[in-house]
Amino acid sequence: MEKTSIQSDIASYVGKLLRDHFGKGPSSVYVSINKPFVTLHIRGFLAPMERVLIAQQQELKVEEVRDHLMEELIPDLKVTLTSHLGESVKELFYDWSLENSSGMILCVLDNDQAIKGMQNYEEKEAIHEEVAHVSQLAEKLPIFVDSCFVNERTLLIKREGILVRIEKELIKNGFEEELKLTKKRLEKSLLLESNIHDLLQADIVDCYVDWDFEADSSYILFTLKK
Repeated sequence: MEKTSIQSDIASYVGKLLRDHFGKGPSSVYVSINKPFVTLHIRGFLAPMERVLIAQQQELKVEEVRDHLMEELIPDLKVTLTSHLGESVKELFYDWSLENSSGMILCVLDNDQAIKGMQNYEEKEAIHEEVAHVSQLAEKLPIFVDSCFVNERTLLIKREGILVRIEKELIKNGFEEELKLTKKRLEKSLLLESNIHDLLQADIVDCYVDWDFEADSSYILFTLKK
């Protein structure tokens, strides 16, 4: 099957899945494939009830409810996306930008292409230094950072080894959801205040962050306006 046909099928499937479970579908789903990564950029996605909660400054409640719904959808997402892509989806990450009514789903494929040693780009080293600095402000210096462009307007950054001891204890004691929501707000604010947009010479439209706490790894995705 041609790549464009696969992208179209995935976009259609994800749009319907979100509409069936959230009561409102997105205006668009833009799929990018740059193996081993597949990104699904979701735009125009905010239900009427969510708008009411946001107006009442209940953004955390909206994100918490979305997390619970997404946890139910992830098994089906992995199976169906594996079928469309012809390769197993090893990991799946997601995040939302409620203020922009957008979201991002990241699939990491289980194939022989090593994630370490991603494609180079001119600002790569400087970006890694800035991301390491932000990580150190929020928790600690990561033991590994790498990045690549999934497409010309989507920068993906992977970090490993960033959790501090108190965070690990919170996860161990069942406060994973609270920790995740708090870390997202903190890290995203620090990333948006950083020099990354200057280094890339581009405006940052959205910033998305998610973690695999068990593996102590994290992905950051920036969507850019050149």
